[in-house]
Amino acid sequence: MPDLSVAIVDDHPMLMEGIAALLKRWGGFMLAATGNVADHIVSIARTHHPDEMIVDLSMAGDVFQAIADAMKVAPGTKIVVFTASASTEDAIKALDAGATGYVLKGSPGEDLFEALQAAQRGEVYVTPAFATKLICALKEKTFEQQKPVCNRLSVREEQIVNLLLLGKMNNEIAHELSLSAKTVKGYMTNLMAKLHARNRLEVVLAAQKLNAAANPAPVTRRP
Repeated sequence: MPDLSVAIVDDHPMLMEGIAALLKRWGGFMLAATGNVADHIVSIARTHHPDEMIVDLSMAGDVFQAIADAMKVAPGTKIVVFTASASTEDAIKALDAGATGYVLKGSPGEDLFEALQAAQRGEVYVTPAFATKLICALKEKTFEQQKPVCNRLSVREEQIVNLLLLGKMNNEIAHELSLSAKTVKGYMTNLMAKLHARNRLEVVLAAQKLNAAANPAPVTRRP
């Protein structure tokens, strides 16, 4: 299998060198290009069409718009944000723009490696220590917007989405709704298909976008 081509766009030269060294140490990656401003995200995507791109948020220019524009000229490129920003708003904007990963600087190097690997599997990766905070922010944003429920979801699916937004795991959802774990897993599979999501986090992101939980269906709890 050929090495994956990776571009790095960051305005800190020493950090770029460190990332390049990690890519070399891990093996299976080839550095295709580097840049240091938001516009370089688009120009590199257009010129090199790298398999993956690692980008920072704190650069000159509109990085979020650049990510969205890069997705138009090179839809096959996977963009992983590698940033010091622990702002949930920044994370939501980056993922909405088309990024497939959000890794915090200061996290173990393995987090960046996992994000690159997940992107190739078509999955979204968020630094684990930050993921819960992000899901809570998505829940709050969804309920604040108060828009109509997506009519593609059944009442039961709405209930499950609402519980996902509360950070519940499958076994907890099964308990809350008096369902078997197997049944909940089946609903999750259907939700991923309907929302074009590949994992739980993508379901939550899609639900936030569609406002599927704005008018939550009543949840019948066990006594």
